[in-house]
Amino acid sequence: MRAVTGFTDYELLDTSDGERLERWGDIILIRPDPQIIWRTGRRHPLWKAAHARYLRAKTGGGRWELYRPVPDVWSIRYRKLTFRLKPMGFKHTGLFPEQAVNWDLMAGLLAGRPGARVLNLFAYTGGATLACLSAGAQVTHVDASKGMVAWAKDNAAASRLSDRPVRWLVDDCIKFVQRELRRGNRYDGIVMDPPSYGRGPSGEIWKLEEQLFDLLGLCAQLLSDKPLFFLLNSYTTGLSPAVMQYLVSSVVAAGRGGEVSSDEIGLPVTESGLVLPCGSTAVWHA
Repeated sequence: MRAVTGFTDYELLDTSDGERLERWGDIILIRPDPQIIWRTGRRHPLWKAAHARYLRAKTGGGRWELYRPVPDVWSIRYRKLTFRLKPMGFKHTGLFPEQAVNWDLMAGLLAGRPGARVLNLFAYTGGATLACLSAGAQVTHVDASKGMVAWAKDNAAASRLSDRPVRWLVDDCIKFVQRELRRGNRYDGIVMDPPSYGRGPSGEIWKLEEQLFDLLGLCAQLLSDKPLFFLLNSYTTGLSPAVMQYLVSSVVAAGRGGEVSSDEIGLPVTESGLVLPCGSTAVWHA
């Protein structure tokens, strides 16, 4: 497992009984996590001093319960990148800090190839986009949510990367890839973090198990003659790193050589010294 190190503005303080205790800059949050099935003693003092806790409703969804004032928006930094955060529905803050290990991985693979073209699909609030821009790449950022793309632009501005070569696109990822193939556009790196289920801007339905294989096949055709990497990340339960590696090896690496690896990514827990798994990644690189 690859665990995040050096993210001083974020800290997973403790985990117990279905919840995380987290520090986001100066803001302490308690958020649900169904994989935390252990009931260890909540010895960390900040369990009793959190700013807010997200409470799930039995009928679905949930709400934030505030104990202390929380800013509407606040910022944290990772290396040279700045991210704007806010408490959202469905427990989110606009950032998945465990992805820092993949940001660093892509930055390393881009070293020595200034101007490399990178496609970021299902790009959310732009963590991977910012990391690649900072490494000197040209990035095409695609997400079906207008609000998420606007948020990613705000993060780029906060990180002083607005002047870098980037295209911000609100689009259905499959339809965009199909159009890029017809246009003859190619990319040196592709990163995607598809959801288990979602809808495109015109109501298109996305189901991971039914459409991932075909999408990988389309995206593999978008790779340039001298590609650098293809990174697939997922939080879908049941899609193991080994299955993802098999997919990427079969579809992306076929005929290209290079190496394919897969693993879990995770966050170190301060109180226990253990690492909480937080998703899976498979990556091909030349």
